[in-house]
Amino acid sequence: MNLVHNNIQTVALRDVKCYAYHGYYPEEQLTGIYFSVDVTVTFVPDIDTENLQRTVNYEILNNIILEEMKHARKMLETVVKSILDKVLFSYPFLLSAEVGIKKLNPPMPGQIGHSFVQLSYQTPNNQAYNQYQP
Repeated sequence: MNLVHNNIQTVALRDVKCYAYHGYYPEEQLTGIYFSVDVTVTFVPDIDTENLQRTVNYEILNNIILEEMKHARKMLETVVKSILDKVLFSYPFLLSAEVGIKKLNPPMPGQIGHSFVQLSYQTPNNQAYNQYQP
């Protein structure tokens, strides 16, 4: 595999809107609410940038998000972990990955734009990057 050394590629999806039934309280799981999901990943790019098999396909990232958001859970921390785990499984060559979920207009007193949960992964000692060094 020909790699472009010293370059780090970022692929991201921002503001993926989903209607889902996550929430600690039973009424949240009955009525549902809108969520917004962000996923960002980094990796060492292959020199063949026109080959979808040698990069991160954001269509796959979107499918992971939509599939995981279908499964109602009490805690958003569980949802971000599940999305992150599936992204890392799909793309083991990632240097880093970050998943964030916003609960839009959460049902609390006051005017709150969103609550937010985020989880990040960093390859230990840049192992994924170092494996491609000559």
